[in-house]
Amino acid sequence: MEQKENINLLGLNKLSLARLLKNIGEKEFRSDQLIKWIHKHNYDSFEKMSNISLNLKKKLTEISHIKSIPLKDEYISKDKTIKWIFNIDKNNAIETVYIPTKTRRTLCISSQVGCAVNCSFCSTGKQGFNRNLSTHEIIGQLWFAKKAINNLQNNDFFGFKSLNINNNNIITNVVMMGMGEPLLNYDQLLPALNLMLDDNAYGLSRRKITVSTSGIIPMIYKLAKDCPVSLAISLHAPNNNLRDILMPINIKYPIEELLNACETYVRYSPKNFITFEYCMIKNVNDSKMHAYELINILKNLNCKINIIPFNSFPNSKFECSDENTISDFVNILSQAGLITTIRKTRGDDIYAACGQLAGNVQDKTKITFINKSKEFL
Repeated sequence: MEQKENINLLGLNKLSLARLLKNIGEKEFRSDQLIKWIHKHNYDSFEKMSNISLNLKKKLTEISHIKSIPLKDEYISKDKTIKWIFNIDKNNAIETVYIPTKTRRTLCISSQVGCAVNCSFCSTGKQGFNRNLSTHEIIGQLWFAKKAINNLQNNDFFGFKSLNINNNNIITNVVMMGMGEPLLNYDQLLPALNLMLDDNAYGLSRRKITVSTSGIIPMIYKLAKDCPVSLAISLHAPNNNLRDILMPINIKYPIEELLNACETYVRYSPKNFITFEYCMIKNVNDSKMHAYELINILKNLNCKINIIPFNSFPNSKFECSDENTISDFVNILSQAGLITTIRKTRGDDIYAACGQLAGNVQDKTKITFINKSKEFL
């Protein structure tokens, strides 16, 4: 008789955990207590859970565990950005990045092993796609980071005490901008978002969680109804011809349809705007003409534009636009009334900046698309 694999409770949101408790003859309200111990207090053992009965502890030990994804490497940048590399299975790894400043501490989380979208300027896309992460692998990055930063703060070898981090603000923002396209892993993403929002778990507000997408239009509409957190669109080109080349997903989901989806989403969004990310690539998408095209397509939409200087990675054919070009581009957008910011590059010395995350991926893109991904590609 085949033995059932124990359930990793890290991956269960309140609804799923309540269902599990009911199935083993326990009260469903215990789910709140367990979530608090697991996520708020970072416990990985039932032993110290003081308001959980011995009988329930015994039942849970028999069928479940609380297990983080295994850490492979840790790199700390001169600017205190941290990159963690996690072993997902024998041949694959993912990367998670912690970006602390004096006002916020942002965690950049991966949603897939590799990425099937294949954007030409992104290191992850060049690695190919293996599989979706499970909910416990997504939320496990947050669980691990919270525990790790607490330890770093206590030891203070790298000077983290100067940032005044405490248990209430170890992680203030989460961005789904790591490896993978989060909306192509929707079924695992949604319960992870629920846990991030749960006051007994991480207690983040919808405004403080951002899902970044290359533009999977059906799932943008679905996210608007199911769990409207902040939305960022990886745009990177102002017209379909160029975006088709930089981001092949645009062939299926062109800019006009994407902007229609954004107009709908902003009505549900916790913010009254959508963020558009635009990576500045030398002599590719950075001319004044491109800036005016961008104004033309975005002028009637409540939005902010986040300009990202291109971050180089090994074997990339692209270069970053120079400072003057970026400045001129931003000035044109700003003078047209579009709120525009330049993203400060963090962690580039440890390859933790935007577009540099590569992990280690056994590419199975040409063999199969896991779960529902193929539906939308």
